[in-house]
Amino acid sequence: MWEPSVAWVTVGATSLIFLAALTSLALTTVMPVVSASLDGDALYALAFSGTLATGVIGMVAAGAWSDRSGPVLPLYTAVALFTAGLAIDAVAPTMELLVLGRLITGLGSGAQVVALYVVVARVYAPALHGRVMAAFSAAWVVPSLVGPFLAGLVTEHLHWRWVFAGLAALTVVAIAMIAPRLRGLHGGEGEHDPGVGRRLLFAVVVAAAALALGLTGELAESVAPAAGWATAAAALAVIGVAILPLLPRRTLRIGRGLPSVILMRGLIAGSLFGAEVYVPYLLIDRFGFSPAWAGLGLTAAAIAWALSSHVSGRHGDRIGNTRIAVIGVALLLIATAACAITVVLSLPPVVPILLWSCAGFGMGLMYPRLTVLTLAYSTNADQGFNSSALQISDSVGASATIAVMGLAFTALHGTGAGFPVVFAIASLLAVLALAPGLRMGHAHELK
Repeated sequence: MWEPSVAWVTVGATSLIFLAALTSLALTTVMPVVSASLDGDALYALAFSGTLATGVIGMVAAGAWSDRSGPVLPLYTAVALFTAGLAIDAVAPTMELLVLGRLITGLGSGAQVVALYVVVARVYAPALHGRVMAAFSAAWVVPSLVGPFLAGLVTEHLHWRWVFAGLAALTVVAIAMIAPRLRGLHGGEGEHDPGVGRRLLFAVVVAAAALALGLTGELAESVAPAAGWATAAAALAVIGVAILPLLPRRTLRIGRGLPSVILMRGLIAGSLFGAEVYVPYLLIDRFGFSPAWAGLGLTAAAIAWALSSHVSGRHGDRIGNTRIAVIGVALLLIATAACAITVVLSLPPVVPILLWSCAGFGMGLMYPRLTVLTLAYSTNADQGFNSSALQISDSVGASATIAVMGLAFTALHGTGAGFPVVFAIASLLAVLALAPGLRMGHAHELK
């Protein structure tokens, strides 16, 4: 992956992943300041949830386009949208325009990751896919170590607008690194797919339902708990039906091979990212930690994730898919269960802080491997579709779980059961992930 012919692709592609993750983390840091500056409290949540929702549409569009014409134009378009959204945010005079920029950034971000996966499949030999995906995985994690601090520094000493402007400029530099090597990539082998328009429509439906699901906690608090739960049930039902054309057949039935890979990704994403929201909250609410110290557990998990991604990338074939699934799920379960038990048994805070790193190590083992398996099960004609399915499962699994946890936490507020319940939900999803994890297939079965 560092040979002269592909070295700049490695640097540029990894930089694009890094900047996408950094953008998400920077937004978390600067949004309170942005909201106060633009008087945008009413649209605060939409700036986050809207980006995830439009990302699903971008994933489907980029997948179909890459299968038909190759990944070059989809990647350029995705980066253009991503950069344009950041540029709009950098100059936005109102919160409404800033949210519009966030929606455009979401389209580009979702499409960009899918197109990059197809680039990896076309540029690198299969034996290198594991190492490249390990680098991508680390690039998602490293921003959590430096992103919030850098964004806060820029906001404090310059202006929050420079955070968005700087990210846009760096994205242009990153795509310039990769552009020369993309010229030789041939198009896809897929023919015109008459079902693309239908899948895009379903993607819009999934995005809208996910957006509605994200608002159920506020609905339960401001209107009535029953209204929140009813809306959540309806939104989940819509997602369950509308997402089917966006995933490989038999995904929800735990079909052997690729369907199980896709399903496992969604379940572990829901478990990890759902619980991760409440780890700092637990340390602040129950143990009186400051926000800075409350992030200690997440930092340890991020470091563990980066380390285990390296292990997975270099030794994944030797360890084996089933063993990676079992070890990864076990570590994730240990971490989520430890958080629940800490509350129930009044254990010291060192327990969740230390054991949460197990979650990071487990995810670092599983995440790159699932992406490698997705590409291995794909041909040039369906690399885009399968890559988008993997990202959709990840995004929808995480956002749906976070919404349901938020609704449950709000409903149980004041009872003392909120934290145990949300961590129990995360533990349940980890256990459920083992079923598809045992049906992912083995190396000799891959195409």
